[in-house]
Amino acid sequence: MDSADWDARYAEAPELVWTAEPNRFVVEETADLPPGRALDLAAGEGRNAVWLAERGWRVTAVDFSAVAVRRGQDLARERGVDIDWQVADVTTYPPEAGAYDLVLIAYLHLPRPDLATVLRHAATAVRHGGSFVLVGHDLANLSAGTGGPQDPAVLPTPEMVVAELPGMQISRAETARRPVRVRDKTVDALDTVVAATRP
Repeated sequence: MDSADWDARYAEAPELVWTAEPNRFVVEETADLPPGRALDLAAGEGRNAVWLAERGWRVTAVDFSAVAVRRGQDLARERGVDIDWQVADVTTYPPEAGAYDLVLIAYLHLPRPDLATVLRHAATAVRHGGSFVLVGHDLANLSAGTGGPQDPAVLPTPEMVVAELPGMQISRAETARRPVRVRDKTVDALDTVVAATRP
């Protein structure tokens, strides 16, 4: 889907397409970090960016959907936080090198060459001692999970992500279970979760 497709998807929804609450794995990996400067790539409607800002982070949130960014701005105003919002395609967006204490990518699904480019840029943006977190629907979700994209070409694995993070110290790289409610029962979605720091 291109930016126009995502604009249409967000515009058609009367409320947030995704919940306003942060992703559970983002919370797990960042809740204990001291606030600093954060970059949220492919931020969507800003649920993770807003949560980080509420915790004292200075957040730059980037997404190529102008509609999603407007919704994120509305959510930030409702929550009383300031975020630097930028409408840009993360496959070509050049983040400042070594500038961020945290770089976050949540549920960005791209063909592998494009994702590899984003990951390399993201890793370069992490300053020494800073953290990197990626969460996304895992390739295994196609056969053993629920929801998410159904195209294997855009689904990562932990190993695939780690391979694009040379020089980073990996603290977590796993296919994690995320319980979701589907038709009045709880089932598991499978997510790639990778957390790393730059030594």
